[in-house]
Amino acid sequence: MSEMQELTQAIIKGDRNKAKQLTQALLDQNVVPMDIVEKGLVPGMAEVGERFKRNEYFVPEMLIAARAMKEAMAMLEPLLAKAGIKPKYTAILGTVQGDLHDIGKNLVGMMWKGANIGVVDLGSNVTPDKFVNAIKQHNAQICGLSALLTTTMPAMKDTVAAIRKAGLNTVKIIIGGAPITQEFANEIGADAYAPDAASGVDVAMKAMAV
Repeated sequence: MSEMQELTQAIIKGDRNKAKQLTQALLDQNVVPMDIVEKGLVPGMAEVGERFKRNEYFVPEMLIAARAMKEAMAMLEPLLAKAGIKPKYTAILGTVQGDLHDIGKNLVGMMWKGANIGVVDLGSNVTPDKFVNAIKQHNAQICGLSALLTTTMPAMKDTVAAIRKAGLNTVKIIIGGAPITQEFANEIGADAYAPDAASGVDVAMKAMAV
C-alpha cells in the first residue's frame, strides 16, 4: 500500500496522528499539496460518507474522521494558499438564529472542505443579516443553513427570504437538520435539501451543476 493510500485509510479510521505523519511524509517527498488533498484526503472522507449512508458509520465515527481530516488540512492549507490554489466553490455555513446546535453543521463543513469547497463557518445562532453580509463579502456560491429545533424553522424561512430580498439570487441555498424536509425546502424557496451530512457534498455539487 502506498503512503497516499495509507493516508486515505488513516482518514477513514480517524487516526489523526498517522494522518499528520503521512501528510508530512508526502510533503517531504515533494508531493504537490493539492494531490495530497485530492488523492489522499478526499477519497477518505468520501468513503466515510458512504459508510455513513450504509449505516456502517455513525456520527461519532464521522466526527473522528473529520478531526483527522481537519488536522491534515491544517498542514496543507498554508501551502495551497501560497501556491494560489483556491477551492472550487465558496460556501457560507451556519445554524440559524435561535439555534445553538452545531454538530451536524460542523460535519457538513468538514465534508464540504473534503470536497474542495471553501467554507466560511459563521457558527450558531446566526441572524439573517449575518448570512447576507457574509455571502456578499466572500462572493459565495453556496449557503448552508442548519436547524435542529422545530422552533427555529421560521428563522430558516426568514433567512432564505432575506438572502433573496438582498438580490443574491445566484447563491444556492442548501438547508438541513433533524426537523427539515424536502417539502419545507420547497415551501421556503431553498434550492436544495440535504437529509444528512454525508449527502451534503452530493447535494451541493448537484445544486451547482443546475
